[in-house]
Amino acid sequence: MSDLDQRKQFVEDLSDQTDDFSRWYNEVVRKAQLADYAPVRGCMVIRPYGYGLWEHMQRLLDERIKATGHQNAYFPLLIPESLLQLEADHVEGFAPQVAWVTQGGNDALEERLAIRPTSEAIIGRMYSRWIESYRDLPVLINQWCNVMRWEKVTRLFLRTAEFLWQEGHTAHATAEEGKAEVLRMLEVYRDFAETDLAIPVHAGRKSAAEKFAGAEMTYSIEALMRDGKALQAGTSHDLGQHFAKVFDITFQDEQGKRQFVHQTSWGASTRLIGAVIMTHGDDQGLRLPPRIAPVQAVVVPIWRKDEERAAVTEFIAKVVEALRGRVRLYVDDRDQYTPGWKYNEHELRGVPVRIEVGPKDVAKAAVMSVRRDGRAKESIPLAALGERLPALLEEIQRALFESARAFREENTATARTVAEMEAHFATRRGFVAVPWDGSAAFEAEAKERTGATLRCVPLDQTPWAGLAGAGQDVALFARAY
Repeated sequence: MSDLDQRKQFVEDLSDQTDDFSRWYNEVVRKAQLADYAPVRGCMVIRPYGYGLWEHMQRLLDERIKATGHQNAYFPLLIPESLLQLEADHVEGFAPQVAWVTQGGNDALEERLAIRPTSEAIIGRMYSRWIESYRDLPVLINQWCNVMRWEKVTRLFLRTAEFLWQEGHTAHATAEEGKAEVLRMLEVYRDFAETDLAIPVHAGRKSAAEKFAGAEMTYSIEALMRDGKALQAGTSHDLGQHFAKVFDITFQDEQGKRQFVHQTSWGASTRLIGAVIMTHGDDQGLRLPPRIAPVQAVVVPIWRKDEERAAVTEFIAKVVEALRGRVRLYVDDRDQYTPGWKYNEHELRGVPVRIEVGPKDVAKAAVMSVRRDGRAKESIPLAALGERLPALLEEIQRALFESARAFREENTATARTVAEMEAHFATRRGFVAVPWDGSAAFEAEAKERTGATLRCVPLDQTPWAGLAGAGQDVALFARAY
């Protein structure tokens, strides 16, 4: 088999989602060249196309974080064991996943160092040094970094031993300010997911059984993947004064009294790349929302005769100039591949728009655009291209969101008892909305009988008005990643 034949087969041979969603996912990640397995078990190498996707996501989220007054900083990768051990619940929650450094060079360390699974401990220690007065508050810090959690079962992007993320850590004078911060950042995540990633999410609070170790309350955004499983896409934690008391983070208030600060933490990770893949992908591969796509439009030249090539190439130069600074554009002028092969490759990689330029298009002073989401074609005059293509990309962004929201609605059911939930999950997946009075026994029984966990209690209860009775809220259950 020639190299060209092998590459063609690599592009075309993709499992159907309905046959094996897990296999489809792994094939898409690797064939679209987003990531690959690293030599260390459970770790991944993020390839340039996948990292380009992450860079756009990171940029958009970072802009939102800074717009709310937060500043970026960086804290060490290694945490002394004595520091991590100060908070018992926190340690117990992460102990099975902590990786330890026991030797530096040829010398054994006097104290083990944890590779950070999260940074509350080291940041708490630093805040205890930096915060002295109410004038120092609030402290609003975010960091972009890597963390390590020694996961037993891993999957590229969704759950890996090492992953990239941002983690925000704030300190406030009052509980009310801390709670407001938690909900503000939850809303930042919700809007980012829906506006930039085109992923509809439910924002709500976690149950006591599902909250972050050491938190008073955890909130999350929950999305539904195309296989009917839920995915936690971001979390925001109200830490109260728990860590402040452990790490002695105090301030002198306006009356001269020493008070413990109120803290929050919140984070989102490269798991969001997996969410994008599983929310929007189809049997031909990725379908990337234009706002985060590394390449928003690919230009494919078409000619059959050598004498046609010069005219097509000259016209493409005009296309590039018309779109300069407006669209992330790639001209695929590789001679070793046919236009049809290029179509398959860029569909697999989820490029939102394909622009075909052949002799007939040149004669009409236009290009033929093809949408990745629905394959609709549109001839666009060169004179209008600079305005029309950005508008077309926004149409695709909205269409992907609406398609995902329609899928979620079609796969959301209601139930009133565990028995009804069990009947649902016997044949279907998706979200099940059920009245819940906060009973841990109900939650545990539902999980045992259905395999579904309580994903969140949505802050917006209006979609299920009338389902819950007095003293109850509607909770969403689903099988999840």
